[in-house]
Amino acid sequence: MSKFGIYSDKSDISFDTHLAGLEEQTRQILLTLRTFIKSLGDNVIEETRPHRIAYAKTLNFRTFVDIQPRNDSLVISVNSGRNEPTSTHVVDSPSKLEAVKKQIADSYSTIR
Repeated sequence: MSKFGIYSDKSDISFDTHLAGLEEQTRQILLTLRTFIKSLGDNVIEETRPHRIAYAKTLNFRTFVDIQPRNDSLVISVNSGRNEPTSTHVVDSPSKLEAVKKQIADSYSTIR
């Protein structure tokens, strides 16, 4: 079992760890994004890792979005499927986040 893996007994990294050190606007964007992603379905799993936060569907842990917090922005990678390229977005404002939300929702619905 991996120290930070989904099946581990304990993770040393919490979501709040990622909030520390972020500029206020970036912190608010991350919190808004987290609420949005968790609202997509009851089967959304959040796994905090040392340098990123991954979101997946239950059972087979198919990751559909990956967030790398930076001081003044979020690097968001959206995975739409095994045969689709991952799209990466740098989000540093609420308007840029709105532009990415539909793609995240589409990814959630297509990941199997």
